[in-house]
Amino acid sequence: MDLVDGSYLGAVALAGTLARALVRGLPPDWRLRLEAEPGTELPPGWLWIHAVSVGELLLAEGLLAILRDRGHALHVTTGTSAGLELLKRRLPGWDLGTGRVTGGAFPLDDPAGLAPFLREPPAAFVALETELWPNLLRELEARGIPRCIVNGRLTQRSLARGGAWMARAASRLTLVAARDPASAELFRQLGAPRVELGGNLKADLPEPRPLHAGWEPLRRAWAGSPVLVAGNTVEGEEALILDAWEQARATRPGLKLILAPRQPRRFQAVAELVQGRAGSGAPLGPWGWRRASGAWPQEEGPWLGTAILLLDTLGELASAYREGTVALVGGGWTWHGGHNPLEPVRWGLPTLLGPGYANFTDLVEPLLDAGLVAAVPAGDLASRLEGLLSTSPLRPGSLGLPVSYPEGLAGSLEKTANFLKNCLPPPQ
Repeated sequence: MDLVDGSYLGAVALAGTLARALVRGLPPDWRLRLEAEPGTELPPGWLWIHAVSVGELLLAEGLLAILRDRGHALHVTTGTSAGLELLKRRLPGWDLGTGRVTGGAFPLDDPAGLAPFLREPPAAFVALETELWPNLLRELEARGIPRCIVNGRLTQRSLARGGAWMARAASRLTLVAARDPASAELFRQLGAPRVELGGNLKADLPEPRPLHAGWEPLRRAWAGSPVLVAGNTVEGEEALILDAWEQARATRPGLKLILAPRQPRRFQAVAELVQGRAGSGAPLGPWGWRRASGAWPQEEGPWLGTAILLLDTLGELASAYREGTVALVGGGWTWHGGHNPLEPVRWGLPTLLGPGYANFTDLVEPLLDAGLVAAVPAGDLASRLEGLLSTSPLRPGSLGLPVSYPEGLAGSLEKTANFLKNCLPPPQ
């Protein structure tokens, strides 16, 4: 073991020892990783699939189905409390009664954390996007176990701050299926020995699951009203969107809003913002709102007086876009990264996003060229929204009209699955 490996191992072992001594006072995400174990006896030949949080778990769905149907036993891990909550809900659907899909928390990358997962070593490790864990990759390499990254994403900033530990981890990867040419080149610069262009799995997601039955009374109550669906909003954007929505309501009093903040930790703060705006101080007077995490009225009446649904739940946004007339995709007005615009575009919704979409350039630019989305500054949001509301059908997603994606956006799931097929051992 050389200085690079030894220094990382010493640092992470010390961090693990201290964290276990202080476990009761640590944040929930730290505690779940410190306590992570498979929870069941993993079968020989199991594949370790790692998705750091909610977005990556949803991104993995299509790949999980392919690997399951090929006969692989899969254990899916995630590193956040929100991810673990979604994982528990989705596991039955991913397993489909086969008994081949289990899941739980991802461990700390120290010897004590990894030990329960290496008692019956996996046949391969597959991680989504940029999960480079030096000690895990070293242990897997020593055992001759394939180590793969799919939908690999790397930025110049991550490359610059990665240092020797990250470079050593990348050098141990068996395969990187990068999501875009820029990421592929950066992985090569970092030292990954085999890098392929797999494409962005976000462009090839399976159709989202239907919403629960509680949505039906809402649909009936809102049937004649236009609906704005604003998803994946980040701090500061909810106020901008509420301003634009209220301006649009001046000419369309029936306009409804489904508002979905990106991060669960902000749900309460956004609820308080909505509550403050819903009172008598709102420009158009008081209006009703509800939280999706609360009770769902089974009659239309309560929904008739509801103007806003705060979608403070996990895993429903992709399906909720179908309920809309126009979509806003957050992350680009008060932040520079953006979020996935294909979720509303797949339903045919006219879609606006902010000018900051650096993390999704490979998706956004072809969609801009095809006229399927528009990037608008915050100051123009209200006027552009009103224009789209005047021309869009009430529910484009219910018309069943095909959406033609720009050439090159589809097929990423098949390409990625084929790269893995040539890298993974056959199922046992």
